[in-house]
Amino acid sequence: MNHRAVIRSLGIVMLCEGAFMVPSLVVALFYREGDAPAFLITIAILLLGALLVPIKPPKNGLYARDGLAIVALGWLVMSFFGALPFVLSGSMPRFVDALFESVSGFTTTGASILTRIEGLPHGILFWRSFTHWIGGMGVLLLTLAILPMAGAGAVHILRAESPGPSPSKLVPKLAQTAKILYILYISLTLAEVVALLLAGMSFYDALIHAFGTAGTGGFSNRNASVGAYNSLAIDLIIAIFMLIFGVSFTLHYQLLRKNWKSFWRDEELRFYLTVVALSVAVITWDVLRHQLLTPGAALRQSFFQVSSIITTTGFATADFNTWPALSKTILLALMLVGASAGSTGGGIKCIRILMMLKLIRREMTRMKHPQIVQSIRIGGRQVDSEVLHSAVLFILFYLTILAAAVFLVAMDVQDLVTGFSAVLACISNIGPGLGMVGPTGNYAAFSDFSKMVLSLCMLLGRLEIMPVAVLALPSFWRRVSI
Repeated sequence: MNHRAVIRSLGIVMLCEGAFMVPSLVVALFYREGDAPAFLITIAILLLGALLVPIKPPKNGLYARDGLAIVALGWLVMSFFGALPFVLSGSMPRFVDALFESVSGFTTTGASILTRIEGLPHGILFWRSFTHWIGGMGVLLLTLAILPMAGAGAVHILRAESPGPSPSKLVPKLAQTAKILYILYISLTLAEVVALLLAGMSFYDALIHAFGTAGTGGFSNRNASVGAYNSLAIDLIIAIFMLIFGVSFTLHYQLLRKNWKSFWRDEELRFYLTVVALSVAVITWDVLRHQLLTPGAALRQSFFQVSSIITTTGFATADFNTWPALSKTILLALMLVGASAGSTGGGIKCIRILMMLKLIRREMTRMKHPQIVQSIRIGGRQVDSEVLHSAVLFILFYLTILAAAVFLVAMDVQDLVTGFSAVLACISNIGPGLGMVGPTGNYAAFSDFSKMVLSLCMLLGRLEIMPVAVLALPSFWRRVSI
């Protein structure tokens, strides 16, 4: 392993995080609510990363495991230092709570230990939501866009951090790919800010909710989340943008190039939109047959909640804890499915679910016709057997970690629904679940042990398990040639 390159990269990450805190410091200075010193102290600590940057690696380039180490350790470093403003400002005096909130922010989970949000300083709430925006596209991807530090080996960082089975470069140069992705990301974020301003939101609130939507995180500065505004226009704007950010940014790039055929022919996109449409239809029907809402309100709330859950954003306009069992079951299923690969959303990802469905169909066909040779195709292209193997392995690993974490958290809570949905909501990077952790609840009642387990689930879910899991292997750190 190129240890010096890993250490140098972590120094760059620290400097970048210090720069990321400057907008929050500006907000804190503007509102003068006493949280500015917390940001100044944290930024000063992060500037110590400059001591690591001059470290020169013995050779240029990175191996695959170097990329895994940089990504996993980079996210841990970001989460650790990102918690300091919460503690130093007194907003979250206990470091475990602050770390939970920081991990939840950077992993775009949106799970919170806060019982009262609206009384916190504006600078702290801004940083809390800005962590979503930073983590949505990826901490290291942003670093690559600014400082292409790893040369040809930087593709390993992209593979380790990007959600989905097979991230690809949009253009030959990786740094240019990172810049294109961030131009799209920033442009869509600004578009949502403008739309929310036109809908009547204040500039500060529009930024907060645009950060949460873009990163599919879901932190709001209102106790009642988006439901506090009680605005049809705001609901529709945020719901539509959530769906947009749940689509692969590769497809957004194809739209930018006016390649309409590639966009609409994408099989994962069609699957994603079909799942959304069917889920909205069934939940609307289910709510109406129990006479809980009027037809218009049922359609509005089901569309928003489905958009929020499948994209793993976590915003809410209704307490779906009170919905019928069928509706809640569909929402739990959507938590597993998640958004598209290459988007800012979490979950297993639509492309993997689509692969598994086709794999099941192929095996059923083989039971009838044992001699048949049939390949799996996505979008007209044959899926490589190694990709299929990786998808199956990921889902098995995902479900194994889910089961193990539920067992650990079950020692802390008596309500199985709360325990299971809390773990599922964290590993899928959603935030709200059912029971105590529903849209009107929070994670404050969990023990420190459970909070650490759930924090690990958030990191595993955001980095798609392997970059974090391999750190536990002693052989990963040995000095051997790859």
